[in-house]
Amino acid sequence: MPLPEVPDSLSLVGPADGGYTQHYFDSRGVSRLYAMTFDGARWTLRRETADFTPLDFAQRFTGVFSADSDRIDGAWEKRMPDGDWEPDFELVYTRVS
Repeated sequence: MPLPEVPDSLSLVGPADGGYTQHYFDSRGVSRLYAMTFDGARWTLRRETADFTPLDFAQRFTGVFSADSDRIDGAWEKRMPDGDWEPDFELVYTRVS
């Protein structure tokens, strides 16, 4: 992504427990595991347990695919310990032909 405030990243996805696991790495040195599901229209990612690092906050992402699958409207949320889910940021993925 050509924005200086967004770290370069790499994600690896593999099957796990009836869904998927996404292993995320970025240029800041962050490495996290997300439980991932996809039902053909909705994509979810969740990190609610510690993995390679302590769980300072929980995260979840929900993305909804357009009818033609050329767009994903998504949003990340975070939850601090003993807190409620709150919006973190929204994003849109668009397929470029």
